[in-house]
Amino acid sequence: MEIWLGRKLPPALQGSAVTVGNFDGVHLGHLHILERLRDEARSRKLRSVAVIFEPQPLEFFGRRHGSPAPLRLTPLRDKLALLRQSGCLDAVWVQRFNPEFAGRSAEDFIQSVLLAGLDTRYLLIGDDFRFGHRRSGDFALLQQQENFVTERTPSILVAGERASSTAVRQALQAGRLDTARSILGHDYRLSGHVKHGAKLGRTFGVPTANIHLPPHRYALSGVFAVRAEGSFGRRDGVASFGLNPTVSDTPESKLEVHLFNFSGCLYGQRLHITFLHKLRDEAKFAGLDELKAQIHADIGAAKCWLAAAAA
Repeated sequence: MEIWLGRKLPPALQGSAVTVGNFDGVHLGHLHILERLRDEARSRKLRSVAVIFEPQPLEFFGRRHGSPAPLRLTPLRDKLALLRQSGCLDAVWVQRFNPEFAGRSAEDFIQSVLLAGLDTRYLLIGDDFRFGHRRSGDFALLQQQENFVTERTPSILVAGERASSTAVRQALQAGRLDTARSILGHDYRLSGHVKHGAKLGRTFGVPTANIHLPPHRYALSGVFAVRAEGSFGRRDGVASFGLNPTVSDTPESKLEVHLFNFSGCLYGQRLHITFLHKLRDEAKFAGLDELKAQIHADIGAAKCWLAAAAA
């Protein structure tokens, strides 16, 4: 799968089957679109291409108007990894969503992105897709185009509910990882490089890897049983994800992971953290002794859950 950033495209594209969207989380509804796009591309002898946006449009408008950014499921790198894993795409075009792009009319988007950029012959969109300045473009406008065929997919239902990024966010906020997993079609995971932190965990006998994440607002918070993957292979562990209010007053979420049965240097490594089970909500403790006791209790609870899950 090729990745094209900004305005960089390979020369002389000879016909594309295209889908457009945020694909936040790459859930089962997204996968249905991607699989259908792959099949249509093969039957029409076209390249399958997804157009995505960074930042996501609602994030851009939130920052512009001073509103809190929407909760993010997958940072760009993780999103691209999931799109690659689908096996459905020849390429992803990452469009930078900035004031210039936001001001484009729907007709300009069709001409500059779909036609001049991608030589679109077939377009597949979700049932709620809108585009262009003030969301003026819709399925009816796309169907009027004579240069490509436009089709849309119905919503995919999981347990009678529409599969959507919003539903995944709501499940993660409530700590319902099983529900999120059923909509995503995979366990929820995040990845990042290990960075230096305060090294407080070492003083408790519980060294942690501090995972650097892009500064989004995330749907998940609390303490979790996790599985980590890195150059060491796989290790079970326990993770704290949130504001860490006992020892920090910064507004950015922090992901700290303690790996079981591991000793070694992780700085600079990229770890992939899979969230398996929520143990508890985040809490502010009266002092470090209370925090230390709770961390050891969390480790015990995570080991018990993981052992039961493996039985």
